[in-house]
Amino acid sequence: MIQTIDFAPLDGITKVVYRHVWDKYFGGVDRYFIPFFSPTPHHLMTPRDLRDMDFIHNSDLPSVPQIMTRNAEDFIWACDIVQGMGYPEANLNLGCPSGTVTAKGKGAGFLAKPEELDAFFEEVFSKVEIPVSVKTRLGISEPEEFERLLEIYNKYPISCLTIHVRVQKEKYRGPLHPEWFEKALAESRNPVCYNGDLRTVQEVRDFETKFPMAERVMIGRGLIADPALARKLHGGCAVTREELTAFLEELYAAYTEFYGGAVATAAQRMREVWFYLIHLFDDAEKLNKQLRRFKYPSEYERIQAEILATCPIRENCQGELF
Repeated sequence: MIQTIDFAPLDGITKVVYRHVWDKYFGGVDRYFIPFFSPTPHHLMTPRDLRDMDFIHNSDLPSVPQIMTRNAEDFIWACDIVQGMGYPEANLNLGCPSGTVTAKGKGAGFLAKPEELDAFFEEVFSKVEIPVSVKTRLGISEPEEFERLLEIYNKYPISCLTIHVRVQKEKYRGPLHPEWFEKALAESRNPVCYNGDLRTVQEVRDFETKFPMAERVMIGRGLIADPALARKLHGGCAVTREELTAFLEELYAAYTEFYGGAVATAAQRMREVWFYLIHLFDDAEKLNKQLRRFKYPSEYERIQAEILATCPIRENCQGELF
């Protein structure tokens, strides 16, 4: 049965502002993974990275920084920075399927070079002092590639191996291959965590039935589309209209403050949240089109108010887009 729920990192959404406001209203997760940063060759943290990773801003939440690189020296440097900030763990991103990322051989793109990945781990685990976890996909084109990848992962003391059960080319809409997670459950020498299309309570319960030995899951889009999902998994109540209204108002205000009063930027961040959240509402198609096209913050505020006032809230989020 599931013992641990991790909040997956979604770049552009689950940054420091969102994590804190979401946790205040909903909670129920055990760890928050901070969206990845990529070390520069000059080993400098950008202001954007520092703003999201500053341990002072994250110390009240159990947070794990995620690092994306194919260079062992850069990863070791980043782990030293993470450790110095006070974080107890670093995570290597081998899961991002974006073409701009994989073209550089990073994220899931690194999986195309298993021998280089093996050498990377050999150097990293001989020098890094804090635990290192890994988020991976099954491979680039075919799930059978995971056979070789698991052999490599088993050579090293990975603190947790989170497996998104798709290959890079399938991104987030292709078929799932849970049989390879079953293989990892049986053969991994390291703890494993499942990731992939857990969006409703029923989907998680079905997963528990199919994999009763699994203890960890990572959920991302489902927790944004239904903010009370983790709470419901622990036996709590579904989100209420009043709670959701208060959450969105505080999130919008927090974004506005974070961006120095730039309301237009705050509204854009809210648009990204609503890309997933809209699936929690019935009869919202027309307003969803308006959400995607608004130009001014005042338009966003009107549309959100109308959704919250008129659209029924579903018990479970639905839709193909997330």
